[in-house]
Amino acid sequence: MIWGETFIEPKQLELAKKSGSVLLGFNEPDQPDQANMTVQQALDLWPHLTATGMRVGSPATAADPSSSGSWLEQFMDGAKARGYRVDFVCVHWYGENFDIDGAVNRLKNFLQAVHHKFQLPIWLTEYSLIRWSNPPTYPSWEQQAKFASKSIEMLETLPFVERYAWFSLPPWMKDGSDRNSLYYQDGDLTPAGVAYQKGPTTLASNADAVATEVPDETWVDQ
Repeated sequence: MIWGETFIEPKQLELAKKSGSVLLGFNEPDQPDQANMTVQQALDLWPHLTATGMRVGSPATAADPSSSGSWLEQFMDGAKARGYRVDFVCVHWYGENFDIDGAVNRLKNFLQAVHHKFQLPIWLTEYSLIRWSNPPTYPSWEQQAKFASKSIEMLETLPFVERYAWFSLPPWMKDGSDRNSLYYQDGDLTPAGVAYQKGPTTLASNADAVATEVPDETWVDQ
């Protein structure tokens, strides 16, 4: 991943090229405490990413990219107007309501809306159940584990979702965020980690479509 504009430099881009064949774009550029970039800034820098010749994923925004006039909509429109290449869309999603079946359905609807809007493959590069209040609120171990299991089953039925990755907070924090982690501080798996590692309990009906191999992605963010 090229996390933000400060990583657009020859050394970092060369490292990316040597490390893999897929490169992810900017991290939450619509957030002041993340990449914090305007659409114009991101578009001006985008040719540096595509010049690597790697498969390139869009910036991943904090706000819903499927909403009208979203940051990502403006970016994708600008990229199309300039003739820039974007090979797939990266998204983040967090469920703030901890009813498991409802959360799974909301995630599915979100992904379908994003795919309908942009008509590109999707990488869900961050997701889990977290209510971003102050301080954040986390579900119980049981809720998080059930969501991990059921969300994977759902994700495996969506052929346009090429990759997905759980957002796992550090397990040593003492504010309850360990209930979001996949592992304890000693390295053992949490209930969510066990469920996530186990994967879907039923095989997707379109298993051939979702089992397509995708090249490894490259992260350059430190």
